[in-house]
Amino acid sequence: MQYKNARRFIYSAGILLVITGVAKLISAFGHAKIIDYPDPIFQVPNKYVFAFVGVIELIIAYLCFSSNRLGLAACLVAWLGSNFLLYRIGLRWINVAKPCPCLGNVTDALHIAPRTADTAMLLILTYLLVGSWAIIIGFSIARRHNIALYVSPNKTVG
Repeated sequence: MQYKNARRFIYSAGILLVITGVAKLISAFGHAKIIDYPDPIFQVPNKYVFAFVGVIELIIAYLCFSSNRLGLAACLVAWLGSNFLLYRIGLRWINVAKPCPCLGNVTDALHIAPRTADTAMLLILTYLLVGSWAIIIGFSIARRHNIALYVSPNKTVG
């Protein structure tokens, strides 16, 4: 993957993480009933899960925007996406049939159907995983073959 495309992906991942992170924080401090119910996987109130994950998303988003280390940013996005995937697998494993409450009550405020929000979050998850792993694998191949990925005439990444 070219450096320019990798940078674009990292920025777009940062934007998506800001949107979803803010949505989770809004939900965590909202008044919907769902925030007081225990999360089916972690067995703590959803408000704590939303707040924790929202903060993690915002931290990783900040690193996507501020870090020149694209490999690190891609690894963090891949780590977060892998955790989201494992969470969804866990929900299926314990037979939770309803859509993932990934964005909490923000979807209600925006009048978005839960299934639509769940599908959108699944598409975002797929985008984050495929893009971040493509960068990780591309950088790994470049490093193995001693190929420098040029940033500017004076800097290289790889």
